[in-house]
Amino acid sequence: MPTTGAATLDHKAPIKADPRVIVALDLPARADAESMVERLGDSVSFYKIGLQLLAGGGMDMAKGLKRRGRQVFLDWKLHDIGATVEKATAAITATEACDFLTVHAEPQVLAAAVRGRAGAIGVKILGVTVLTSLSQEDVAAIGYEASIEALVERRVLQALEAGADGIVTSPREAALARRIAGPNFIILNPGVRPSWARADDQARAAEPAEALRAGASHLVVGRPITAANDPKAAAQAIAAEIAGV
Repeated sequence: MPTTGAATLDHKAPIKADPRVIVALDLPARADAESMVERLGDSVSFYKIGLQLLAGGGMDMAKGLKRRGRQVFLDWKLHDIGATVEKATAAITATEACDFLTVHAEPQVLAAAVRGRAGAIGVKILGVTVLTSLSQEDVAAIGYEASIEALVERRVLQALEAGADGIVTSPREAALARRIAGPNFIILNPGVRPSWARADDQARAAEPAEALRAGASHLVVGRPITAANDPKAAAQAIAAEIAGV
């Protein structure tokens, strides 16, 4: 938990929410997530709703956040046959409850999601490359002989070819992805940990400013904010850290 930088934050002027920072609402129940949103107030404008809340009213919460002017990232990592992914994406985007939606970065899945999103211009399809909890040893255990960097490179190219809007990768591959994809591609980095936070289960983490300088366009931050004694102060500390980047 933050015990230094976030806890001692003291600014003369209020720090506005930075839309590059997406707070992960990976909490046990919707009531906990709603309470966290209230605690964070105007310090956060973009939220991630993942699988933990999916069965507990996650979609209704997403709609509520959108009604309140917040942006929503549905991190559901769709992965199935093309027809199913296409229909699921169409159903999700029809709700107008999200801005970002993740699918696994495989050619058939990416292409199907892009087809399913057709007409919903405001929804961005992001392909998940290699999970940030995985090390090179983990990737080898799955059966991939390629390095993580080589896998990310291939999946960035496949996302571009499919017409997806961006990818999800660790901060350590942000520069590689940016070099391949160019300036307008969304590069979203989970595994972001300020210097005053623990790494937890992130194998390939980086500090917020470091990730942005490397090429990330958006950062996902969870426990360093939501597990802090003062979540709002933690969010403001991160916004202050990246204000000049």
